[in-house]
Amino acid sequence: MTRVVTLAHYYTQPEVQQMADKVGDSLELSLYARDAEADIIVFAGVRFMAETAKILNPGATVILPDSGSTCSLVTQTDVGALAAWRARYPDHVHVSYINSSAEHKALSDWIVTSRNVDDIIADLYSQGKKVIFSPDRNMGAYLNFQYGYDMPLWSAVCEVHDKFNEAALDEAFAAIDGKGTRFLIAHPESPLPVLKRADYIGSTSGMLNWVRDYAGDPSAVLFVATEDGILYNMHQARPDLDLRQAPIYTGCQCNSCPYMKLNTVDAVRRAQAGAGTVIDYLTPAQMDAARLPIERMLEFSQQRYRA
Repeated sequence: MTRVVTLAHYYTQPEVQQMADKVGDSLELSLYARDAEADIIVFAGVRFMAETAKILNPGATVILPDSGSTCSLVTQTDVGALAAWRARYPDHVHVSYINSSAEHKALSDWIVTSRNVDDIIADLYSQGKKVIFSPDRNMGAYLNFQYGYDMPLWSAVCEVHDKFNEAALDEAFAAIDGKGTRFLIAHPESPLPVLKRADYIGSTSGMLNWVRDYAGDPSAVLFVATEDGILYNMHQARPDLDLRQAPIYTGCQCNSCPYMKLNTVDAVRRAQAGAGTVIDYLTPAQMDAARLPIERMLEFSQQRYRA
């Protein structure tokens, strides 16, 4: 009997999440995909996530519901230029964020997610190693600022998180200050001026857990600087809280990933029936090269987080 497993990222629509066998962030879905023993994996996310599932399950058929589901961190990175950049730092460890193409991963020594990037890079530095970081410039700038690193950074950004800005936050905060308590939690793909204002910085699941565990002023306004899909999960976990997406300009709390939203209910249903974009273009050599840094990350995470 054919085993079909459907995975959905937190940034997909609530109706799509309800169709999934597993909903999670990049690390959770990577682990689930590796261990699913599925014949067919339908990945309601973006292309690099489906590629990762294929790399970890080369014998499975992996289907992306919509071929247009990409990521600006991928489209802004020329792999040839990346290889030349890496060659400039032969004595550095190349750490790459999981939001990257299979070809990008194959040029990496370590893959990280927003959940484990702090710990993995700290561990590398504790061993006396030097690091270059790609592709997310904002995440790398945060790590350099927060921990005093001097990592050379690739220059690509998440087009969703990069829209959050300090001026809009100032206006939103001014409307709250003096009238009650407010907090900001933010994803590390956000620009550094925004992250400097945050009360908590963490992965998608980390922010969700922060909201679940929140025990402060029940009337506080909690601003969330990440893609708006996670607000659904946060409202489910804590319907008692005033949760708002951080603004990107005056009056707008409307920051969505257009690529994630291509995973419509109809598209996922078609993929579950075998239609959609099959991830069948990666060669065995490409998958082997990309799998090694991913497996390093997964082994580290399982040991560190007991995932």
